[in-house]
Amino acid sequence: MAEREVRLAELAERFGGEVLGRGDTLVRRIASLRSAQPGDLSFFSHGRYRDELAGTRASAVIVGAPERDATGLPRIVSPDPYLLFAKAARLFHAEIPVTAGIHPSASVAPGARVAPDAGVGANCVIGEGVRIGPGAELGAGCVIGAGVAIGAGSRLHAGVTVYPGCGIGERAVLHAGVVIGADGFGFALDAGRWLKIPQTGRVRIGDDVEIGANTTVDRGALDDTVIGDGVKLDNQIQIGHNVTIGEHTAIAGCVGIAGSTLIGRHCMIGGAAMIGGHLAIADRVVIAGGTVVTKSIEIAGTYVSVIPATPSREWRRTVAMLRNLERMAERLRTLERRMSGGGNEP
Repeated sequence: MAEREVRLAELAERFGGEVLGRGDTLVRRIASLRSAQPGDLSFFSHGRYRDELAGTRASAVIVGAPERDATGLPRIVSPDPYLLFAKAARLFHAEIPVTAGIHPSASVAPGARVAPDAGVGANCVIGEGVRIGPGAELGAGCVIGAGVAIGAGSRLHAGVTVYPGCGIGERAVLHAGVVIGADGFGFALDAGRWLKIPQTGRVRIGDDVEIGANTTVDRGALDDTVIGDGVKLDNQIQIGHNVTIGEHTAIAGCVGIAGSTLIGRHCMIGGAAMIGGHLAIADRVVIAGGTVVTKSIEIAGTYVSVIPATPSREWRRTVAMLRNLERMAERLRTLERRMSGGGNEP
């Protein structure tokens, strides 16, 4: 694919921002400050990279308003340089168009309906009653169970598995190895042995959802597991049965969400956070990476439970103090009673 050259002024006109320096500077690629070469556009959003800005070979950069004079290079000044970088990157790296048609090695059930302009890759298996919308694409080796609906423009990369009865909205992106609709973890003890509870719900995924590689979303036990419109899920996330994730929430890698938990809209959840079952998380909550959530969160804000990395000796002292908090609190209460004259101690 031929590289596309764009004038700096054109980028500012399209995405917003103020041009300083030569607006006719041509850029054709996005690159980091460190790796950029002539013809590249880079961005500068944090003072820690000031040395890299000084030494970059980029033809132009995107900077924030406080850094408008940090370089003499042609530049776009933006209130949100990272967002402008993201928009420019999408312009330079447009998705490869779908190759319409069904590969000869694919197995498609007679009752499945595949839109004429959809693409079905090699060795895909498509079950009875499946509906694949216009412009959708299935990479090699996808397995789509009976009765699944995949909306227009959605793209499933190689090796995605969607269990029967699940639904995927429009313009969704599912990366390699994603599993949608496997059984939730539902068992009941019966005389010391585990009895499996049938998982009869589905998974419903909204429009404009992106799900990272090897992430799993379990089907509901009774009600459906629901992923709202615009949700972004990173790699290797586990979402339990009957979970609902509200619109435009973003969740980083290795997060685990136990069954029947409700996550609000516009939340951000950091990597490796663990969220217990049957909880409710309010809208616009930020949960830091590694945080363990055992109670519902009713008020928007940022929540942290992890102790940041410290030298081991200091960490041991901190943990020792935490273990003794109850004893220290009781001693404080005793001292308060003595000072107030309410105690009987000599």
